[in-house]
Amino acid sequence: MLKDTSPLPDDPQELQRLLRRAEKENDLLREQVRLLYAKLFGKKSEKGGPDPTGAQLPLFDMPEPEVEPEKEEVEVPAHTREKAGRKKLPEALPRIEVVHDIPAEEKVCACGGTMSRIGEDVSEKLDIIPAVIQVIRHIRPKYTCRHCEGLETEGAVVKIAPVPKQIIEKGIATAGLLAHILTGKFVDSLPFYRQEKQFARLGVDIPRATMCNWAMKAAAACQPLLAKMKEQIRSGPLINIDETTVQVLAEPGRSPTTDSYMWIFRGGPPDKPALIYQYETGRGGKVASSFLQDYKGVVQTDGYVGYDFLDKQTGVAHAGCWAHARRKFIDAQKGSGKGSRTGSVDVALSYIRKIYEVEHEGKRENYTSQQMGILRQEKTKPILDDFLKWLSKKSLQVVPQSLLGKAVSYTLNQWGRLEAYLKHGEVTPDNNAAENAIRPFVVGRKNWLFAGSPKGAEASAGLYSLIESAKANGLEPYKYLRYLFEHLPFADSDDDYAQLLPSNLSPAGLNLSQGVTGV
Repeated sequence: MLKDTSPLPDDPQELQRLLRRAEKENDLLREQVRLLYAKLFGKKSEKGGPDPTGAQLPLFDMPEPEVEPEKEEVEVPAHTREKAGRKKLPEALPRIEVVHDIPAEEKVCACGGTMSRIGEDVSEKLDIIPAVIQVIRHIRPKYTCRHCEGLETEGAVVKIAPVPKQIIEKGIATAGLLAHILTGKFVDSLPFYRQEKQFARLGVDIPRATMCNWAMKAAAACQPLLAKMKEQIRSGPLINIDETTVQVLAEPGRSPTTDSYMWIFRGGPPDKPALIYQYETGRGGKVASSFLQDYKGVVQTDGYVGYDFLDKQTGVAHAGCWAHARRKFIDAQKGSGKGSRTGSVDVALSYIRKIYEVEHEGKRENYTSQQMGILRQEKTKPILDDFLKWLSKKSLQVVPQSLLGKAVSYTLNQWGRLEAYLKHGEVTPDNNAAENAIRPFVVGRKNWLFAGSPKGAEASAGLYSLIESAKANGLEPYKYLRYLFEHLPFADSDDDYAQLLPSNLSPAGLNLSQGVTGV
């Protein structure tokens, strides 16, 4: 460790100044270390009550009582608790009855009479049938005229049925197999090399390169659908945006270790949303700017500077994310340590908690967007006004480099965006819709680690778009993909493609083909 060998000043006041500076730097470093330990070994949940750290608030030095939110009693509606124990097996599952009866001779009573059946005892056990691989043989009989065979003409005419349309022409994959493979990777996060081993155990050789090729062809066939989903998102009234890193190996002119990005755009009708994943080599604002060209409505993002252009874009209301602001204060709480005074952090978190209490009230009452806007003006705006006064005062008291100082500064800098949702009932206080949409990609990334090429990353983006849009509309991913791949080869008009959008389908409408099908 390097030591400072410069001589100490003789002036006692200068020595005191250096000592205070060293103590302040030491406090900031300890705060960073506590935060690092909390992130590495502490709980990841951001939920908490009035004092998630367990630290007791100071008794005689309560922080800023003049602007601290008033305590209110929270009424918990009456409810019945479900009986603990194993849940019943779903009624929709097929059942096979196995009767365990006593021998006929034991059904005779000691008095000589025949015993009557008075009831039964039933217990259910769950069984599973492993995946079954089958081959569908497509047989097309050929026909010709025997009379014409012997004539000196151009030859006999041979007639045969046309080749059935498939999602992958001249391939062995059916819609069911393709949906199974893509669900395995993009829903269950199973890389192709693991699926290759699973198929080998079932007695079938499907190389990972073949599965990768199928995925890219399927994504290419779905491009008309993805274009319509983009139009759906840009129709408004709200678009949520987020992005995360992805490693792509064979990018021209770039190192394999260079980070690329997967962007997520979520929008369209609130009850029928669509999601578009978009692979890009960079994180610059030009990606979002290109997607949002001529868009009119609300855009909700985090505080990344790449979204600053939205504050000046005509016709766009830029909303921020209270979850990110809250996260800054939670970091300050973790960095402060258990036993230290965290009163200021608790005050900030209590303000944010009251913001969400208003949102929960609106959800319980099933308020419309218009009613939510009125509710927020009545109850949320006064809370935000008091919070802003508290933040302005606290910004003059805290050390800017401390975690609390950074949280206060971030919230004040984002204030215009954070309060923008008050005027738009369809907007939530946070950008969790986009963060939750990108989480499946992050989970998958931990398993397959990287994309092999830009084309592979683009194909993955398209397939994630379809799958996550299906999930957002209440559709089971495998059923939707199978339905899509069975019907997509026959789509040849805009209306045909529109009927295959996740937002235009229902779980009941996904009628899977039973038995042997032609696709």
